[in-house]
Amino acid sequence: MIDVTLANFETEVIEASHAVPVLVDFWAPWCGPCRSLGPVLEKVEAAYAGRFKLVKINSDEEQQLAAAFGIRSIPTCVLMVGGQPVDGFMGALPEGQVRAFLDKHLPSEDDLQALAQADEAQQLAEAGDAEAALRRMADALAQAPDNQDLRFDYVKLLIGQGRLGEAAAALAPALSLIPVPLRFEALAQWLNALEFVANDPRGQWPLERFDEAIAQNRRDFDARFAKSRVLIARGDWPAAMEELLEIIMRDKTWAEEAPRKTYVALLELLTPPKPKADAGLPGKSAGGIELAGQTAVQQDPQAELVSRYRRKLSMALN
Repeated sequence: MIDVTLANFETEVIEASHAVPVLVDFWAPWCGPCRSLGPVLEKVEAAYAGRFKLVKINSDEEQQLAAAFGIRSIPTCVLMVGGQPVDGFMGALPEGQVRAFLDKHLPSEDDLQALAQADEAQQLAEAGDAEAALRRMADALAQAPDNQDLRFDYVKLLIGQGRLGEAAAALAPALSLIPVPLRFEALAQWLNALEFVANDPRGQWPLERFDEAIAQNRRDFDARFAKSRVLIARGDWPAAMEELLEIIMRDKTWAEEAPRKTYVALLELLTPPKPKADAGLPGKSAGGIELAGQTAVQQDPQAELVSRYRRKLSMALN
């Protein structure tokens, strides 16, 4: 249990919640129910052995934090995950209800072990040992098959290593979800492009041959779409999106909107992950707390690229 103030809120709550869920207990010394709930929370934190982190905020002394969370009565507990509040409760709940509340949101023991293996796999991948990373990810996914974050990373690495059959098999459970999450639809479109290049004779064409066909008929959408897939396989995704845009502008519904779906998939795959909160940046924190000073945040070049191509798609569709 940690006492949190405005000074350490970013580090102990926002940043910490990217690594482990943080339960924030708003209390006050004069509050009888708060004194009842406090020991229960501390007992559960010890029993859960690192599955979540407990912090306490004195709402009388930290009125700015209490106001930011809209606290109207105490005790109030707010669960933070990934820098954002996801759920909460008011009042001095008994231990059983506190556990039930936490169990709705906290990863299971299997998930924790799988995530630890996934972290090791990521380190192996960054070190260049893709084979070892894939083995570690496969073991982790077998242990926690419902962990969609892990499945996404595993399939993405398989595709990146050209192991398309294994990628398709690992992706299949995610594609059976209703609705299919956009990030898995994006992986499917990437996989489709690579399978086209591997299996279709046009996958071996030089780009000039596509350009010749398009010069003769600018509405040769088959040639444009095939060229976009070759460009995707080569890693030139902006050029692929330019070809897809040409189709979309001329016929938005061609091939059951396959060009638009592929374009959106590339945007999803190109979008950089959200940065973790940086306590060193002045302005408004990830938790919505106003800090002293303002700063101009420079946009990441990758994010700017994605933003630019989103605007192009919007213009093409309107």
